Amino acid sequence: MHSTIKNLKLRPGAEKRRAHGHLWVFSNELELVDTAIPPGTICGLLYPGGKPAGIGFFNPKSLIAMRLLVHNTLDLPKDFIKERLAAAFEYRGTLGIDRSCRVCFGESDGLPGLVVDRYGDAVVVEILSAGMELLKEEITAALTDLLRPRGILYKNTHQFRQLEGLKSYEETAFGVMPEKAKITENGLDYWVPMADNQKTGWYFDQRENRAALAPFFKGRKVLDLHTYLGAFAITAAKSGAASVWGVDSSEKAIEMATENAELNKVGDKIVFRKEKAERLLEAMEAGQLPESPDFILLDPPNIVRNKKHLPQALKMVARMAGTAIKVLPRGGYLAVSTCSHHISRGMFMETLAGAAAKAGKKAVLVELRGQAKDHPVLLSMPETEYLHFALLRIVQG
Repeated sequence: MHSTIKNLKLRPGAEKRRAHGHLWVFSNELELVDTAIPPGTICGLLYPGGKPAGIGFFNPKSLIAMRLLVHNTLDLPKDFIKERLAAAFEYRGTLGIDRSCRVCFGESDGLPGLVVDRYGDAVVVEILSAGMELLKEEITAALTDLLRPRGILYKNTHQFRQLEGLKSYEETAFGVMPEKAKITENGLDYWVPMADNQKTGWYFDQRENRAALAPFFKGRKVLDLHTYLGAFAITAAKSGAASVWGVDSSEKAIEMATENAELNKVGDKIVFRKEKAERLLEAMEAGQLPESPDFILLDPPNIVRNKKHLPQALKMVARMAGTAIKVLPRGGYLAVSTCSHHISRGMFMETLAGAAAKAGKKAVLVELRGQAKDHPVLLSMPETEYLHFALLRIVQG
């Protein structure tokens, strides 16, 4: 099967990351980047001495020139797409969440550049690599067979596709997609829009963090910034919060969050409003709000498109977290998260420590958490760990 594939060779000195199991090969690690090979072509990779280093998708247009599928062999199983999707789905079954979850998390599930989210009978797929784009028919067939969905939507609109030379589009590839799908998470129900939404529709990666916060909400005045579809706010209301406000800059998100609150019978306990998070924090700092929260949730969107945006993103997190810490009373809580693999856990904690110091407050770390288990972290690839979540308690100042 692979006797005719083209082989690329690593430069001397580029072997170490391969030996540690990293799945990406950058263009400057290759002896030659053959621009005549079409993006997404499956190619072999050789060590400098000629031994097989693996097989993967090659893209001469991308900084990530190869995404490896197997290591130390030039033999790729014929049905690897279906086999790996089946293994990924089986793992989610062991977690007890396979009806509503991330079924496939790219590299961590052995399928670089492929994201699959399941919403009951509806499936949303996101392709981030040229190699997976070429295998779209095989992916659709495998998902149809494994999940038996009513519809499969390809939501291929992520900005990362530009780095692979891929176009942006949405397409229903199988069956009929509903306008919205109902999911159950931590015993609560939510409507999730299937089109015209953020990312693939729902942030499954925060599932366990929402559950972990439930005991801390009781009796609190909670402000959920970037509420999106209201999951943290509704969890707070259901967990005995005294009052809850949910804020988002999207009118559609606020409408859906309101609907979800009604669905969970807490519509009378939450006030949702369209507003920018930073503007609201500034108003709180200036003492312009009639009532102040003692629990703030801060989950800003990812603005780190690449490493050059990292300083700007860290400044934004520091500014927003610092203001939140400043306005919270002694004994108050701040739950804050970041969602970029460019921000390491160390950077995250250093940023929060600096924000607290600048605010003139002392805070303790109650919990430090990450992404949910259906977003597994591959030990050999630090890039697969992207979500950092901290619960802080203000103890002085």
